[in-house]
Amino acid sequence: MARPAPITVPSIVVGAGIGGFIDGIVAHQLFQWHGMLTQLYPNTTMDNMQLNMFADGLFHVAALALVLVGLFMLWARAGRGGWRWTWRSLSGWMLVGWGLFNLIEGSVNHHLLQLHRVNPEAAYPLAWDLGFLVLGALLVVGGTLLARSDSPQ
Repeated sequence: MARPAPITVPSIVVGAGIGGFIDGIVAHQLFQWHGMLTQLYPNTTMDNMQLNMFADGLFHVAALALVLVGLFMLWARAGRGGWRWTWRSLSGWMLVGWGLFNLIEGSVNHHLLQLHRVNPEAAYPLAWDLGFLVLGALLVVGGTLLARSDSPQ
């Protein structure tokens, strides 16, 4: 098996963190869906809302940690020199990371642990949860195709 390009893993880690931020900012904060523990502690009381906000904050700390670790990994690899990075490889692998984030978070938190739904107020919340997984798979496939379309020079 071919050895992965030196930016593959760091870019995936950064992409997973950015995917977490997009999920948290758009779904949790702007749409006010998808709170981390809303299936266990519905946002029907102020105590539950505060608990969910705290859990969302911890989630954002984890997303920030992924971005920082991935950036450090990229920086460390840049010091080695000799590698040509392009926007296609970097952004493609970051899209893969975002997609993997969706697939893992969606499978574990939405289905396995049932901590929350993507859109709990929807007529068919399962459709939203499955759509989240489909989006993740599309990001992985599209990101992989984009990254691999980069011709080595």
